[in-house]
Amino acid sequence: MPRALLIVLDSVGAGGARDAAAFGDGGADTLGHIAEACATGRGDQAGLRSGPLALPRLAALGLAHAAELSSGRPLAGVERPAAPRGQWGCAAEVSKGKDTPSGHWEIAGRAAPFAWGYFPDTWPSFPPELTEAVIRAGGLPGILGNRHAPGTAIIEELGTEHMRTGKPICYTSVDSVFQIAAHEETFGLERLYDLCRAVRLLVDPLKIGRVIARPFVGTPQTGFTRTGNRKDFAMPPPDGTILDRAMAAGRRVVSVGKIGDIFAHRSTGEEIKPHGNDAVLTATIEAFRTLPDGGLVFSNLVDFDTLYGHRRDVAGYAAALEAFDARLPEIEAALRPGDVAIVTADHGNDPTWRGSDHTREQIPVVAFGPGLAPGCIGRRETFADIGETVAAHLGLPVLGPGKPWTA
Repeated sequence: MPRALLIVLDSVGAGGARDAAAFGDGGADTLGHIAEACATGRGDQAGLRSGPLALPRLAALGLAHAAELSSGRPLAGVERPAAPRGQWGCAAEVSKGKDTPSGHWEIAGRAAPFAWGYFPDTWPSFPPELTEAVIRAGGLPGILGNRHAPGTAIIEELGTEHMRTGKPICYTSVDSVFQIAAHEETFGLERLYDLCRAVRLLVDPLKIGRVIARPFVGTPQTGFTRTGNRKDFAMPPPDGTILDRAMAAGRRVVSVGKIGDIFAHRSTGEEIKPHGNDAVLTATIEAFRTLPDGGLVFSNLVDFDTLYGHRRDVAGYAAALEAFDARLPEIEAALRPGDVAIVTADHGNDPTWRGSDHTREQIPVVAFGPGLAPGCIGRRETFADIGETVAAHLGLPVLGPGKPWTA
């Protein structure tokens, strides 16, 4: 019985979204603009990387073709083989957002059935009644922040006051999020998680996608650093995802990285949550090597988004892509005859774009495995085609509305 490996390169969009202008992202192209920057020297950083974007293994599987199909222009400086040895294409999102949960849910076969709620870019951002409810629920002396802000910046700004007053730092962005930053030692990590669980219930009626715990450590003298103990408290996905179907059929499911959080820990099987792209990829490969027949490993590599996209770090983003490319042989070595691996993304986060938030883009799709017939899968009208393809490959019910391609 075949197995499936689904890897989401968080935020590695490929431009070309037909509705990008409606989100203020007309022209955004994560892969394309990174390649352009590298080809012109703007992606160079001493001691990190230099020269054109080097993705020979991904390009050989069809990534350059997928990106060109999506955006309408080639990846600058990236060699484009005449005949890729993988299946390649791109997909558009039908969910009304550009956030992590809706992207992943749709990849898993279920688009978000509602429009997400957002907080305005004003001060204060949160409705007074919500702020009061948060304070009551957490037994807090108050909150700090209450506005749109980059996470690292607001922690540096308000970390000292947070430690002095015990008030958590609450902030948001253009994404559907309520983020809470607190010091792991003076406020307490478990107390932060408990507060996020309480806030999750408070923002459910507002259709806020995620409540995110953002723990940090440090002192006013040494500065503050976010830790790897971030935890997302997401709305549960619609019923019938590929994870639901796999678990219902008694298949082995392994979720690596943020997948457990994104799917509210429903049907996510064994959850493994290392810190950092390299560790997540190592855990992913190890889990797949021992995966029984008919099983599914679903993995998210978040560093592309959190460390490089949001921070508008072109060189760091390019280096992370090259690091993933270098490990593709390990992934291929773990595949048995009949297995399929799919590498894709959940949205964009163009590091050359204005602001610091996600960008509405199409996603590249590359599928490969021993004996898998190569070729173009075209422009898919929904991310859900990915989940339905995995379902068909594993012999699970194909429920739609997505349509599988041959894999």
